[in-house]
Amino acid sequence: MQNYKFTYYGVSLAIIGIVLFSAKAVMVKMAYTYNISSEHLLLFRMSFSLPFYVLISFFNKPSKPASIKKTDYLWIIFFGFIGYYLASYFDFLGLQYIKAGLERIILFVYPTLVLIISRIFLKKIITKKQLIAILITYIGVVITFWGELQVNVPNVELGILLIFLSALTYATYLVGSGWLIPKFGVVTFTSYAMIVSCLCIIIQYIVFDRASLIGYPIEVYILGAIMAIFSTIIPSYLVSAAIARLGASNFSIIASLGPISTILLAYFILNESFSTIQVLGTMIVLVGVFSVTIQKNKNKG
Repeated sequence: MQNYKFTYYGVSLAIIGIVLFSAKAVMVKMAYTYNISSEHLLLFRMSFSLPFYVLISFFNKPSKPASIKKTDYLWIIFFGFIGYYLASYFDFLGLQYIKAGLERIILFVYPTLVLIISRIFLKKIITKKQLIAILITYIGVVITFWGELQVNVPNVELGILLIFLSALTYATYLVGSGWLIPKFGVVTFTSYAMIVSCLCIIIQYIVFDRASLIGYPIEVYILGAIMAIFSTIIPSYLVSAAIARLGASNFSIIASLGPISTILLAYFILNESFSTIQVLGTMIVLVGVFSVTIQKNKNKG
């Protein structure tokens, strides 16, 4: 028997959060048409988000303050840096070179990366079924971006590598931060980690950039604000609420809708192609991810 009750409310929160997160990739591609750098676009997204995360963290204190050590706050800084700052930075850089649909498919191999990292650093056993799921997932990824590699697009390999690094850093964040969430609570931990990430972006701009942020078309600022509210703040807490109600394994199954939603959004909004081979690769990736989550549910049963 599963440990978490599958409620319609939790499923609804998960689906809305996943779709909103997926829309971020499409908005990034739209913003790039105005010749904005990855660093400035990410700065707008996180700067607009920061006040909201600070306010939410003010009204949501740690759930178990007695169990929190000073070093736990250092770990939050580390995971906020690697999980949200680096993952987002790699993602924004990669989207300069590849399509939004492909970006989302590569990112959604992170459940298999979680298994591998857990095996290497936490010595958790990977079962045969999990190994098969990993193999299926990566076959799907190869099939999906094989056609894009055949197209004469500059630096597509670099884009794929950057998106993979985004998935890897996010997977590392998930593995390493799991033991902190019960101490701080999902909402509080997410708020703290996001505040760290926002500050990292701002510090990067102050130290390495300092170029004027004035002069972009008004559409860039609007897209930055929309991205902050609808593809960062709202979905981060919707997803947290969904995980609290459904559990991480059940949520992961629903999260498989992410690649599909991005491809559909990119197709309708950006007029990107929606080829048969891409559909096939997507289905194979989803089978692999679904196999992993089913295995996790069985382990919890």
